[in-house]
Amino acid sequence: MPRGQLILIEGLDRSGKSTQASYLTSKLSPSKLIKFPDRTTPIGKLINEYLTNKSFALNDQSAHLLFSANRWELNEEIHSLLNQGYFIVLDRYIYSGLAYTLAKHDFQGEGVSSGGSKKQLGDIDWLLGPDKGLPKPDLTLFLTLDLQEISKRKGFGDERYEMEQFQARVKQCFLKVLPKEDNVQIVDVGGKTIEQVSEELWNLIVSKSKHIQTNNPIELI
Repeated sequence: MPRGQLILIEGLDRSGKSTQASYLTSKLSPSKLIKFPDRTTPIGKLINEYLTNKSFALNDQSAHLLFSANRWELNEEIHSLLNQGYFIVLDRYIYSGLAYTLAKHDFQGEGVSSGGSKKQLGDIDWLLGPDKGLPKPDLTLFLTLDLQEISKRKGFGDERYEMEQFQARVKQCFLKVLPKEDNVQIVDVGGKTIEQVSEELWNLIVSKSKHIQTNNPIELI
C-alpha cells in the first residue's frame, strides 16, 4: 500500500518556516503539520520553559537530549500517519537539533549556553546518536537568508536563541550537518515575498514527485 511522504522545512529563526510549512500542508492531501519542538507534550512543555524563560538554567547536553526525546514522543504517530497515506510536513526536525547544539560548542556569547563541559557539543556522532532510528525525511528544504533581514523581522529576540551573532553560527552549522544529498535543497528566500517562496517550494516538491504517494519504504536516520 502506498504511503505518504515526509517533507521537512528547516531554517533559522524567523526565516518563514512556519508560514511555508502551513502553506504546504494546505496543498497536500491528506496531510498533517507537525512542529518541533511540540510544546504540548510533557517534554515539550519543559522545552517551552527553557526557550521562553532566559533565566531557566539547563545543562547543554540535557537540553539537546530533551529536544531529541520530544521528537521520539511523536515517532509512532508519524509512522502511523505515513502508512495511512498522509503527507506530513515538519516544521523543524533533527537538523535543527544538530545545528543549534553544535553552534554552542565554540560560541562565546552569553545567554545561549549553560557553560561547563562542551566536549560532546562538538561531536556530531554524539549529537546524532539519540535521533538514530527516527524516520528520515523524503525531502528537506532549508530556508536561508541574510542575517540582517532576519533580525528585523517581527518577534526576533523573544526567545533564547534569537541573537544575530548566534544565528550566524547556527547557519554555518546547518550547512555543515545537512546531508549532501539530492533530497536536501537549500533555498535562498531573501528579498522574496511569501507567495514567491511558496511557489518556489511547491515547484521543487512537484519536480521531485514528493506530492504523490510512494511505494518506497520509510527510511530511518
